[in-house]
Amino acid sequence: MAKFRTEPPAAPTARVGVLLCNLGTPEAPTAQALRPYLAEFLSDPRVIELPAALWRPILHGVILRTRPAKSAEKYRSIWTPEGSPLAVWTEKQATLLRGYLAQRGLDLRVRHAMRYGRPQVAAELDQLKAEGCDRILVLPLYPQYAASTVGSVMDAVAGWMRSTRSVPELRLVRDFCTDARYITALAQSVTQHWQQAGRPDKLLMSFHGVPKRMIDLGDPYQQQCRQTAAQLASRLGLAEDEWLLSFQSRFGPAKWIGPATDATLEELGKTGLGRLDVICPGFVSDCLETLEEIAMEGKEIFEKAGGKQLRYIPCLNDRPAWIHALADLVQTQTQGWPVVRQDGSAAAT
Repeated sequence: MAKFRTEPPAAPTARVGVLLCNLGTPEAPTAQALRPYLAEFLSDPRVIELPAALWRPILHGVILRTRPAKSAEKYRSIWTPEGSPLAVWTEKQATLLRGYLAQRGLDLRVRHAMRYGRPQVAAELDQLKAEGCDRILVLPLYPQYAASTVGSVMDAVAGWMRSTRSVPELRLVRDFCTDARYITALAQSVTQHWQQAGRPDKLLMSFHGVPKRMIDLGDPYQQQCRQTAAQLASRLGLAEDEWLLSFQSRFGPAKWIGPATDATLEELGKTGLGRLDVICPGFVSDCLETLEEIAMEGKEIFEKAGGKQLRYIPCLNDRPAWIHALADLVQTQTQGWPVVRQDGSAAAT
């Protein structure tokens, strides 16, 4: 028999809630903290599409015995006094978004969650319900759709629904890879970087990679990355020979989509390229994959191979243009829903 949780007391005023969802992060840069985080992450069948009977012995017998210590060392290199950069930026984005919406006169409840680790998706959806939200917009902070990211967030939401007695009206954002406001925020970030430090010889746009098999089975991720990159290059007025696209963060023996970022950096370095700028448009918050893998490891690969200088362009983080883009996206996606204004009156977005 299904077990549904007891509902919180009904709020006097129905409200609209927004849940921003990011990937997740360990709670500390230690092997002890990495082990449960990696176990949750790598146990997700959306992430590792292998039969559990085949994958579980590898995960628990090999990977979780060796990888936590190696990953902890990488996390320590980017950890801040406030904590994990991904956690810090995601929380700040939620806070700023709440404020930007309030400036527009809209009283929306905004919270954030992590697909793996804390705060959990289910717990934050419960909290939004407890705050009186009978309509909730779930906004994964992945511009491009992949089954292993956005699809996994949708799984988490569906899992929460299966144990919820009174399910609120839900909307989920699938992607915003070509959203004009997102592209504008990226272009502004690059342009301001160039105004301060000068233009490079080339711009490399590095996206997180996925196994090629996922694309062969119909995942739209690679094509959406190409769309984002092409639109950003067009907005910046770049010629075809002034920018490149690559995919980073390969893991395991399977064949991944390419070209690979590390190999691309080495090849560019061997040509003696003077200055290379790298941006990661698929990440809206700086994290291990951008700060350690690109700004540190990538820089070393490029310059050791003979390149003169690699400059990393930070993620959108708390840039005003990005938070405005988020606010616009929320207003578009909640269109037609009645919301409470700051003065207490009701209105439609």
